[in-house]
Amino acid sequence: MLEVNALSVAYGKALALHDINLTVKSGEMVFLVGRNGSGKTTLMKTVCGLLKPQNGTIRFKEKPVNGMPAEVLARQGIGFVAQDKKVFSDLTVASNIDLAAHASGRDPKEAVDTVVSLYPEMERFLHKKAGGLSGGQREILLIGRALVGEPSLLLIDEPTEGLAAVVIKDIFRILSNMKAERATLIVEQNLSLVSQLADRVYIMKEGRIIREMSTAEEIADIAALEGEL
Repeated sequence: MLEVNALSVAYGKALALHDINLTVKSGEMVFLVGRNGSGKTTLMKTVCGLLKPQNGTIRFKEKPVNGMPAEVLARQGIGFVAQDKKVFSDLTVASNIDLAAHASGRDPKEAVDTVVSLYPEMERFLHKKAGGLSGGQREILLIGRALVGEPSLLLIDEPTEGLAAVVIKDIFRILSNMKAERATLIVEQNLSLVSQLADRVYIMKEGRIIREMSTAEEIADIAALEGEL
């Protein structure tokens, strides 16, 4: 589904990513973990077309997509949920979903049904301004909006960052229900969640991938995972 080979990305003259190799297969849920500043968000933004690589190749569905803008990649099936949890605050939740439906050519009612099926409580907030949602509800709305476009590959950056434990449980349930439905690449710091959901884990440090964890035993060992960070 996604193949990243020898990828390097620079901000000006400063190299932010060094020779990154990564794959996400169809139906896999793959996690990127690492300390702040390790290059995880830069990698996600490059894959979805918001940043251009300096060197290397990105292939999606076996076709090269290097340098394609985010709007084109979205139409080809790459969805992205950014870290900032930004919604259209002055619009209602329903209008936020309508915008996603319009962009992807989906029926607005079907789009609302997609989001509500993800998180049934969202039905109570459809006519509420999205800016009044909690951080967790905004994150769920953003994931739902991304799914309206029916992406083949979904990128999610820090879905549980800053959220209360009770909301993290909702995010966990949503991600768990998504497993095997599509290829997913997720940046996440909650190692308990990672250990329970990941099919594979890439550990990043200083712009490099320093280890890949691919066995259930490795991924389940939280203590060992923490020691790598």
